[in-house]
Amino acid sequence: MLYDLPPVTRALLIANVAIFLLELVPSLHPLLIAYGALWPVGPSQFAGYTASGAPVTVGFHFWQIITYAFLHGGWTHILFNMFALWMFGGPIEHLLGAKHYTFYYFFCAVTAAVAHLLVGHFFIHKFYPTIGASGAIFGLLVAFGVMYPRMKMFLIFFPVPMPAWVFVIGYILLELFFGVSGYESGVAHFAHLGGAVGGFVLLQYWRGKLPIRPKRILTR
Repeated sequence: MLYDLPPVTRALLIANVAIFLLELVPSLHPLLIAYGALWPVGPSQFAGYTASGAPVTVGFHFWQIITYAFLHGGWTHILFNMFALWMFGGPIEHLLGAKHYTFYYFFCAVTAAVAHLLVGHFFIHKFYPTIGASGAIFGLLVAFGVMYPRMKMFLIFFPVPMPAWVFVIGYILLELFFGVSGYESGVAHFAHLGGAVGGFVLLQYWRGKLPIRPKRILTR
């Protein structure tokens, strides 16, 4: 139940749903996408006019590396992401604590955004907005696989139980294939991979497995 979730995960769920409901308001949706979605780095482009006739331009702003993760492209998009946040967010927040969990979630969202921007700048060269919490969610998925590797998981459409570490590695390899092959071109696969890699590196740092040692080390 929602009230059983730890506070940060519960707040993230509420914030995502509330902002999605604002997206459903016709007068607000264009503004949220224009200023909150993640746009490619570079010159802004003309996008049309407001109801009052003022020109609207869209382009990259630094805050978008956070705000894009609270916008979603439809009911299916937000339902899948919020289901995954509900599934994996609670256990990881209990493990890391509210402060480190919050940092971890947004760190994964930022690394996902940076990966997507870099791939877009050097390889794709298209001007379109990116939205969704999936990059941060992939960070949570990796955290679950790293910290609970033997926990059994399965896909809804492939109900065969498998260890969490197998599930996570398989999912990441699938995302890599989709990203390189161009299959499902409307999905930000490299953002997903960026969130996964960012989360894995941060966890390894906190676990003391990198040359630079943190003050706080996870024992698992």
